[in-house]
Amino acid sequence: MPAVPPQAGGPAAQAALVPQGHPAAAPRRTAFAEGVDRLRAAATTEPGRLRIIGAVLALLVVAFGAVTAWQMSDRSTAADDVLHRSQPLSAGAADIYRSLADANTAAASGFLSGGQEPPATTRRYEKDIQTAAVGLVTAAASTEPGSPSAQTVAKLNKLLPEYKGLIERARANNRQGFPVGGAYLRAANEKMQQEMLPAAQDLYTKENQRLASDYGNATPYPWFAIALGVVALAALGWAQRRHYLRTNRLLNHGLVAATTASAIVLLWLVVGHSVARAGLNSSYDHGIRSLNVLHDARIASLNARGNENLTLVSRGAETKKLSDGTIEDAYDYAFKQDMKTLSTGLAKAESLADDKAGKQPVKDATGQMKVWQQRHQQARTADDDGNYQAALDKIIGSRTDQPTGECFDNVDANLAKALDHEESQFEQAAGDGRDAMTGLPVGAAVLAVLGASGAVLGIGRRLSEYR
Repeated sequence: MPAVPPQAGGPAAQAALVPQGHPAAAPRRTAFAEGVDRLRAAATTEPGRLRIIGAVLALLVVAFGAVTAWQMSDRSTAADDVLHRSQPLSAGAADIYRSLADANTAAASGFLSGGQEPPATTRRYEKDIQTAAVGLVTAAASTEPGSPSAQTVAKLNKLLPEYKGLIERARANNRQGFPVGGAYLRAANEKMQQEMLPAAQDLYTKENQRLASDYGNATPYPWFAIALGVVALAALGWAQRRHYLRTNRLLNHGLVAATTASAIVLLWLVVGHSVARAGLNSSYDHGIRSLNVLHDARIASLNARGNENLTLVSRGAETKKLSDGTIEDAYDYAFKQDMKTLSTGLAKAESLADDKAGKQPVKDATGQMKVWQQRHQQARTADDDGNYQAALDKIIGSRTDQPTGECFDNVDANLAKALDHEESQFEQAAGDGRDAMTGLPVGAAVLAVLGASGAVLGIGRRLSEYR
């Protein structure tokens, strides 16, 4: 191969060989810059402007439909959770508390009956324990592993067998007439009152918080979607006015179709969610609030009955020193506090009930509560006078006495009736609210696609006039 002759000088010398005044090669432009130039050039012509307008209109309509479908899907899911998940779980947590408290009451009543516990009392106790166990299984299945609710459920599952063991020891010793049976019963009651019922109350509180969160997700107005709908309609109106001013044609079928579809979606969105919001708010005001008050009243009634029984079981073994220095039986003091809570709850429940079917059971429960207090006072008078048997007959019943247990059962039955009524009121209102959003996410998406297609076709029809 022939040798390449050496080049004189370095790069500087070679640069000197470039003729003076000859422009250097321009740097290569980016694709984005070239696209901007093309867009700017296209915007100077009417066809180019029409293409930009069509793209913007289609984008706005599609964005409006997508955001509407997204926000309403979230709200519809939250409304369905209110009806089928969080409220039933909240009611289930209240049933767990009620079953545990009633089991404790039944155990004390059976103990007071002597060595041979009445079969009805035994069946009631066993049914309550079974109901609580089933409720805990349901609660465990609905909670996330490791969550505070799951930990509470696990704690109750651990405490329930321990409580049952103490009750069985109390029963066995009571059958044999051993006084230590009363100590076992008080220990079981302490475990129930100090550990199990607070845990059940905590579970009930957490489920109510979940319910409130679902309401909070279901009821807020979808302002983002509404704002996009207004912007899309304004843009479509501006495009049609521009079309009229430039062509003197009154209507463009494609743009009219896009405007109609967007207006339907916006109207459906505002009206549908307003109706849903009204139904959900009604379900809370006339359902959930009443249910919460009635649950609390029923719990207070159960606690009062349990403390009333334990007043006779302990026979003054547990006392409480009051602020004025007086000494009072601890269980009787707790009974009085529970009755105050019950009285307040019944008064509030009656004020919240909005029809006769809701008010009447609460009124009946209030009347039975007053009779209960009168009979309880008679029992306490007899016990203070040293007539324990008369006090016992007044509490658990005899052939001649009408016991306080009868009043408690009537109060509980009336509260259960009121709860059933308020539950049906809630389900009706919440169901109506959820149904008002049925089909809205899918309908908004479909109409948005049709609207965007109409906008593109309408602009395309106008562009065809330039070909």
